[in-house]
Amino acid sequence: MSQTAARSRPWGVHRRRYLLATATLTASALYVGPWAAFAPRSFYDAFPGLHRVWVGVDGPFNEHLVRDVGGLYLALAVAGLVALVRQEPAATVMLGGAWTAFATVHLTYHLHHLGGFDAIDVVGNVVALGGTLMLALLLLVLGLQALVDGEGPPTT
Repeated sequence: MSQTAARSRPWGVHRRRYLLATATLTASALYVGPWAAFAPRSFYDAFPGLHRVWVGVDGPFNEHLVRDVGGLYLALAVAGLVALVRQEPAATVMLGGAWTAFATVHLTYHLHHLGGFDAIDVVGNVVALGGTLMLALLLLVLGLQALVDGEGPPTT
């Protein structure tokens, strides 16, 4: 494919991956963020839902820290919504970088603190947090590659 043809299809075959990864991360942030920010005790006692408890097993309740986590996720949700609307490589790099930084620290902590969980919760933690990191890295790589290739935003 010529360089001109490649640029007529911005982000090429990666557009669906970009949209799916961005939408998934944004949806997860919209699930966690408002819950932790506006109902911190409920979040502490009942996250992730479905009669599982992933936060409450990790020490005493601290409203300040739970609300801060909610604010962090709300900020990531806002960045995700902007990236979905703009669909530009720079926005993708920003979103992927932010999620990668957060997800790396978050996953690393949880990998070292799985002792209080049932087997299903260990698997759930590792899959959810590892999957988040993989989606973040995917966005970071797609955005950086598009910037290197000089591509503009994906179009419909």
